[in-house]
Amino acid sequence: MMKKLLNPLLMVFMLMLASFATGRQYPRGDVDQNSAVNIADVTSLIDYLLTRDATDISLVNADCDFDGKVTIGDVTCLIDYLLTHEWPAVEPTTETFNVNGVTFTMVAVEGGTFTMGATAEQGSDATDDEYPAHQVTLSSYSIGQTEVTQALWLAVMGNNPSEYTSANGYTDNLNRPVEQVSWNDCHMFITKLNQLTGKTFRLPTEAEWEFAARGGNKSYGYKYAGSNTIEDVAWYWGDLPSHTYGTDGYATQPVASKAPNELGLYDMSGNVYEWCQDWFGSYSSDAQTNPTGPSSGTYRVDRGGGWHFDAGDSRVSFRDYSGMDYGWASSGLRLAL
Repeated sequence: MMKKLLNPLLMVFMLMLASFATGRQYPRGDVDQNSAVNIADVTSLIDYLLTRDATDISLVNADCDFDGKVTIGDVTCLIDYLLTHEWPAVEPTTETFNVNGVTFTMVAVEGGTFTMGATAEQGSDATDDEYPAHQVTLSSYSIGQTEVTQALWLAVMGNNPSEYTSANGYTDNLNRPVEQVSWNDCHMFITKLNQLTGKTFRLPTEAEWEFAARGGNKSYGYKYAGSNTIEDVAWYWGDLPSHTYGTDGYATQPVASKAPNELGLYDMSGNVYEWCQDWFGSYSSDAQTNPTGPSSGTYRVDRGGGWHFDAGDSRVSFRDYSGMDYGWASSGLRLAL
């Protein structure tokens, strides 16, 4: 979701930075490619629709409503932006499933190419294992709009392994993310979920996770998943409702209670770490297509930071890892399909 910035000039500046980070040469709406978004872009867009001559424009930037086509709808979208200095919201393409009375939503992620790892907006916070930044191309896939909740885990598995329940002195809220689940636990859950739904849900690859966290093809190059201001999008140590052990605020928080990122995904920064399918290993500088990580290893990747971790762990490029049989009070999962 595009967040309102302080003024249109700042917006254009942020879009230009995002364009560099994601491979888009110019920002959204800059149809005539002069590094500004103004009424001249409306004229250029209308000229294209009348003549279909794209010689001097960017069709990528002309797709203002992100529907994969350049139509009169993009003119309307661009004019709305010029009048309000805020891009109209773009609704994600979703599919909702129901398992034993509990619903969950998957969001479509259009395939594309991005730079994975220590990109410029990560600055000096980037750690050694985020280097080298490298180009990755992914096919389309779907990913969970939120983490798997306690409610969904209970509906599938018949139990709730989470720390933050009334059994341990907390207020029951099944809309909290499930936690204390290992990578192996997650695969048992997914196997049973697939039996119940007839689908082939899985864990995302590390590259799929990062592409989605960055906002996919709609990315604006944020440091965190959906913002450069972490408090907007993440539950992390510095923004907990309470720092008193045993209280509801000193725990995971209900999913989707912060703002979403550009794809309409919630909590990809903070709340709980999310398991990925890959073994953990060093990056290569080589361009890759649909990478799945090393063929073997000792640890599995987990991503996104958690409620009792620092802001740096919630960055979109931050990497962590754990043993496959280890689950703790900030380890959860997000589904892919």
